[in-house]
Amino acid sequence: MIEIKLDKLSGESKSGVIGKINKKIGDKIEVGDILVQVETKKGNVSIKSNASGVIKEMIVDEGDSVNIGDILFKIDGIKNEECCKKSDGFDYFSNFMKPKIKEINADITIIGAGPGGYVAAIYAAKQGKKVVIIEKEHVGGTCLNYGCIPTKSLVRSSEIYRNMKKSESFGIFAENISVDMKKVINRKDNIKNELKGGIEYLLEKNNVEKIDGNGKILDKNTVFVKTNRAETTINTKDIIIATGSETSIVPIKGIDSKNVITSTEALDMTSLPKKLVIVGGGVIGMEFAFIYESFGVEVFVVEYADKILASLDDDVCDEISKIAKEDGMKLYTSSKVESIDDTEDGGSIVSFVKDGKSRYISCDKVLLAVGRQPYFEGLGIEELEIEMNENKKGIKINEKMQTNISNIYAIGDVTNILQLAHVASHQGIVAIDNILGEDKTIDYSTVPSAIFTEPEIAVIGITEKIAMEKGIDIEIGKFPMSANGKALTLGEPKGFVKIIKERSTGKIIGSTIIGPHATDLLSAVTLCIKNNLTTKQITETIFAHPTTAESIHEAALSVEGGAIHFV
Repeated sequence: MIEIKLDKLSGESKSGVIGKINKKIGDKIEVGDILVQVETKKGNVSIKSNASGVIKEMIVDEGDSVNIGDILFKIDGIKNEECCKKSDGFDYFSNFMKPKIKEINADITIIGAGPGGYVAAIYAAKQGKKVVIIEKEHVGGTCLNYGCIPTKSLVRSSEIYRNMKKSESFGIFAENISVDMKKVINRKDNIKNELKGGIEYLLEKNNVEKIDGNGKILDKNTVFVKTNRAETTINTKDIIIATGSETSIVPIKGIDSKNVITSTEALDMTSLPKKLVIVGGGVIGMEFAFIYESFGVEVFVVEYADKILASLDDDVCDEISKIAKEDGMKLYTSSKVESIDDTEDGGSIVSFVKDGKSRYISCDKVLLAVGRQPYFEGLGIEELEIEMNENKKGIKINEKMQTNISNIYAIGDVTNILQLAHVASHQGIVAIDNILGEDKTIDYSTVPSAIFTEPEIAVIGITEKIAMEKGIDIEIGKFPMSANGKALTLGEPKGFVKIIKERSTGKIIGSTIIGPHATDLLSAVTLCIKNNLTTKQITETIFAHPTTAESIHEAALSVEGGAIHFV
């Protein structure tokens, strides 16, 4: 019996969590087959078989923690190095083991099949271009597999649980309410897999050739992909880099503790910790804070800035902070984490400094949520001398998405302009349009942002803070959700709508919404700003009643003389 062990992980990781298991007992496997995904702080690692045979025993399950050297599978077969050689030296598997050499031609080669890459690929294929897309892990990238979609699935589960706990106020009585995290995670995985299957289908139907592996740019017209089974050279007219980002790891003493997780591991936790410390009070940190608080976890947030979600206007920060504290969260702003120390009982102590004093929190898990950084590993951009941004934290591009090499483009998180999936998708379309000979650019001033806290927060255009910094003469209108009929019927009266008008033109230049369905409501204001509408035009528009969208109308009225339903 041959044992398949966890031999190595990315970077200096010594442990990880079992993600998707690709095989089951009784399956026939060959050398190079992907058996399982192991998730680490550096991202996902595909564990491949070093033997051929039949799986007889599976030692691990999805969600299990594993360390280097642990046994994952037992198979009945032969190892790679044995190759079933005869005594005369003839190697039956010699031809089988040699990688296939392949050369193909393409109009456009895209490295990375995230929301930027796959959208660009499908869009280009629909314009009649021969497209090759390269992906080292899963289509959909971070957004679909470890970000936007999985977190929103957990948000929805936590939202339902929260509503059930307060159902008595609606006249509905529910008893013995509990959370089954295995089912919560399974639902998340089913949604993720359904969407991945949809993307795979769309790529296939649009005749996009997908190659699994790591792409390396050899020169401006050549991309090379190597796996255990194949070596593929792609001769291409244009190249788009869409390799995305990875979790940022800060140099904190004890960061390698077994209790320290990133958002990747948090999305697969099948058991709830009693106490969770979140390092970072930005978008990722606060979304998880509200998710796990809703599930009954005691949540502590330690944030270096003086406010959580510090990029937002002060009134929004204050509102969401007040709500978080009312829910029972402990927020420590202007605080710096210095160390994470494991305890004898299996927990950890997070040491941090606030107001010049050392403080300590004991917990079961520590979620590291300090942001993401562009991913370049193995891409070959240094050899090609592709220029970086001034801060060296992203690939430098012009308004057409071109790098300093005119036929090589870059889109999405790898550019470090705005790390948003919808920005990556739009950049992909703009890049393709320019490759096709059109003259297209992006207006970043009308990019909406969505934050899935409880309640949601949505932002578009110029904030009050930015307007003050730039000296823009503005007028502000606000309307509280507590005065909106639909919000009251939903039992969600917290938050407000803020509309910002440029005084000289009357145009709406920004808006922030915090409240029920804020991320959906924002689309209406986005269209207003994109089309240069004035607050006066909004006041003259009829909004359906009763809807939460009426709060947009009332906020515009507030700018133009006064809201009707609020003093």
